[in-house]
Amino acid sequence: MQLKVTSLDNKEVGSIDLADEVFGLEHVRRDILARMVNWQLAKRRSGNHKTKGVSDIQGTTKKPWSQKGTGRARAGSLRSPQFRGGATIFGPVVRSHEFGLQKKVRRLALKTALTSKQKDGKLIVLDKASSADPKTKGLAKQFEALGWTSVLIIDGPVLDENFANAARNLPGIDVLPQQGANVYDILRRDVLVLTRDAVQHLEARLK
Repeated sequence: MQLKVTSLDNKEVGSIDLADEVFGLEHVRRDILARMVNWQLAKRRSGNHKTKGVSDIQGTTKKPWSQKGTGRARAGSLRSPQFRGGATIFGPVVRSHEFGLQKKVRRLALKTALTSKQKDGKLIVLDKASSADPKTKGLAKQFEALGWTSVLIIDGPVLDENFANAARNLPGIDVLPQQGANVYDILRRDVLVLTRDAVQHLEARLK
């Protein structure tokens, strides 16, 4: 399929052929997208939540009262969960929330996300993502003219430093190199913008 190429000055500067096996899948598998997003968010979780067990509570180890004869329920420690300041039973512990997901599923999910944006008409190909100076004000005006408010911009392997610095202060704008392209960031922004270099590298990576 063909898509027009736009410049940052909002002018059409040619067209580009997009590979159907990457940007034109027949079906948008929402179940695959959901699995991929859950996998990404699970990997991000720190998993450092923890409550204290009996062995973690500081306090006496003495038996609080006799086993028999008091009329009360038997108790072996004041650090037990039924006492104030005692332990928590079956509470959260430090762990990893990460789980496995097959490489072919992750690859299909990225293709599906790219296809979804293309089918929704929210995929834009940019000639190049570069700026003469790292000034946010000038770039903000260009984005306003293009109508970009919630955008993920993916460039080639190396980002233009001036462009990246100018864009990082703009709310709703994310800039990534092509090797950082991922399903979660593609879906969380309304518009996906790829440079010519990004298209070339993504097709080589996903074909």
